[in-house]
Amino acid sequence: HEVAIGQHEIDFEYGPAVVTGDRAVSFKYILKAIAQKHGLHATFMPKPLGGVNGSGMHVHQSFGFIDSSLGKNAFVDEDDAYGLSKLARHFIAGQLKHARALCGVIAPLVNSYRRLVPGYEAPVYVAWARTNRSALIRVPAIRAGNVNATRIELRCPDPSCNPYLAFTAMLAAGMDGIVNELPLEDPVEENLYHFTDEDLKRRDIPTLPATLGEAIQELEKNEIIREALGDHIFERLIEAQTADWDAFRTYVTDWERERYLETY
Repeated sequence: HEVAIGQHEIDFEYGPAVVTGDRAVSFKYILKAIAQKHGLHATFMPKPLGGVNGSGMHVHQSFGFIDSSLGKNAFVDEDDAYGLSKLARHFIAGQLKHARALCGVIAPLVNSYRRLVPGYEAPVYVAWARTNRSALIRVPAIRAGNVNATRIELRCPDPSCNPYLAFTAMLAAGMDGIVNELPLEDPVEENLYHFTDEDLKRRDIPTLPATLGEAIQELEKNEIIREALGDHIFERLIEAQTADWDAFRTYVTDWERERYLETY
């Protein structure tokens, strides 16, 4: 059981990206079918309820072998303070660089940005850390002697995304960091939710998009993700999201009527 009412955490065993995508899609269909048989509805909506934690799809990533006897995890460097190889550090730097545009793929709904707000264990700030769950990317602690389990966790995807597109875009962002040997900024272990705007500016820590509209703008100008997804899929994704955003921003909500109708 997770934090919110009726919320549960589901973990998949590690595997290749495509296999993990298959598992995610299959699980959603199976769970919905079983729930329906019992007169219930299982939802993967990122933020169905206000005032409580939303539902994320944290993705753990490494360059390793399913069978560890075949070789070493390429993210490992036991001499590094965080146990990370240069390749892993460049990979993280790439995902941080493209994080705002990535949101257009991995947090694809208007509702996704109801989840990505401070205070509900969801990332808002583009930074990395080990124990800090307010950071966008976390390096989970591993058991002694189990270095092949070294991995990084991207915390902003949510389960409304297409996992195949999400993993493709995430890999492209990380690979851009590796190919261009992007330097990785120092980790931020402080609670980012307590940072003021001045703190963020002084530390040069960007924020994720606050709305789907902002995410679309970032995605539209990102050539790395466009190349990874291909022009057709990239443009159809932008079209679908723009239609969703346009419909939302012209819709008058109950909240607006309750707040403004009698006042003005």
